[in-house]
Amino acid sequence: MSALLFTPTELGALRLRNRVIMAPMTRDRAGPGDVPTAAMVEYYRQRASAGLIVTEGVQPTAEGKGYWRTPGIHSDEQIAGWTKVADAVHARGGLVAMQLMHCGRVVVSANRGFDAEVIAPSAVPCPAPVPGPDGVPAPTAMPRALDAAELPRLAEEYAQAARNARAAGIDAVELHCASGYLINQFLNPASNQRTDEFGGSPENRARFPAMVLQAMADAIGADRVGLRISPGNPYNGMDPADPEATFGPFLDAVNGMGLAFLHVVDMGLPELDTLAFLRRHWSGPIVTNNNLKHDSAEAVLQAGQAEAVSFGRAYISNPDLVERMQAGAPLAKPDFALLYTGEERGYIDYPALDAA
Repeated sequence: MSALLFTPTELGALRLRNRVIMAPMTRDRAGPGDVPTAAMVEYYRQRASAGLIVTEGVQPTAEGKGYWRTPGIHSDEQIAGWTKVADAVHARGGLVAMQLMHCGRVVVSANRGFDAEVIAPSAVPCPAPVPGPDGVPAPTAMPRALDAAELPRLAEEYAQAARNARAAGIDAVELHCASGYLINQFLNPASNQRTDEFGGSPENRARFPAMVLQAMADAIGADRVGLRISPGNPYNGMDPADPEATFGPFLDAVNGMGLAFLHVVDMGLPELDTLAFLRRHWSGPIVTNNNLKHDSAEAVLQAGQAEAVSFGRAYISNPDLVERMQAGAPLAKPDFALLYTGEERGYIDYPALDAA
């Protein structure tokens, strides 16, 4: 049986040289003004042998920021910073997609460093505390419920962020629809308590997320737009019950848009075969993620359950993950104490195998 993991594949307009994708991971290393730093450029450059890098979550607007030192894509300085990232990845023959992450109600205001409104589908705060600038979990802010008339403007802000990413040379964008952030807040009944056409039934709750994806597709081409979901994930106060009822109508609504890929965090739910569920509602390429190893990732591809697989934590300490897996070499272990702090330490100082 020939290996698939290291063979080319296509995700929309993207031609990947292998099926190993670097998953998005928050690392809290942005500089003043939420601009990508030289260390961030090096971090992504080191990992460019992946078939595709998906960046950490990037706020499309200032009010989308919820965490300390996360980068944005809404200022000229931020666009210039991401241009350096894209150039560095492309110089090594790699591809990079930007994950657009609007935190919605998942905000500790002190993390922002500036004043901006906290918004959400309903005036219901996130029940989970969020780490503040000192890393200590703090209560989240009370959000203001968005008016229906505001939603087209917000969708256009996502579209402009996608244009900004492409202006920086980024190859594609991924809409973060998981982990309890703004898009997931609209989809989930625990956070969406609206009584208008954007709340109530799963079909209504999917209207705004679908509006955003359509706006992004219109802005840069559907074949350069992906999305990420995590059915059954309770993170940040989401109701994990009946994930197919929540996500099925959403996927049905966007399946015909011709989007590049669907990226799923498979929670391993005992009550739901997640990848089989996706195939019932989605006809495009699937990227799957969650604690996969070389052998289990290859098995998923061989079974036709996905077109590519993504790895998160393994990429923290193994910048040359593709080469290590190809050689059957052992993987380095990350220093978890330095995930969100340490500047260069625990970030760009993990050596490649040939330098270890």
